Amino acid sequence: MSVPHEGNAQIAPEEVAAIQAAVHQLLTGTWTEKDGTTRSMRQSDIIVVAPYNAQVNGLRDALPDGIRVGTVDKFQGQEAPVCLVSMTASSAEETPRGMDFLFSLNRINVAVSRAKGLALVFGAPRLREAKCETVEQMRLVNTLCALPVFKQNERGSA
Repeated sequence: MSVPHEGNAQIAPEEVAAIQAAVHQLLTGTWTEKDGTTRSMRQSDIIVVAPYNAQVNGLRDALPDGIRVGTVDKFQGQEAPVCLVSMTASSAEETPRGMDFLFSLNRINVAVSRAKGLALVFGAPRLREAKCETVEQMRLVNTLCALPVFKQNERGSA
């Protein structure tokens, strides 16, 4: 989901607010299990992933206690019906650990594959405009641009 912001590196209050709103909306919905039973969404059905501890801390402060929040490494091997991913940095140039860290194919894959049903990626539109110096960096940016959930919100649907 596109969340416009400028000047953010390790903390993006705009993404925290957008994720907080998404969590509130998701908790009014339902989840259908593999066996076909439907139940209300629970806080434990949602995990939130961010690349930097500062953003993780901001999200923990803003979200209900039952929502699991952490870095990609924390959720290795875990799943939930919904995974919300905060990209945090306003642009590739503002990433403290560089484009290769933030756009890592492995990190993005691990993050979105935590979701059993829905993964939403929250990020600034300028992330897609990164100035690439290598073919590998082009591949990294292309991965973000190719995420359907990132592109859908640009057209106004969720």
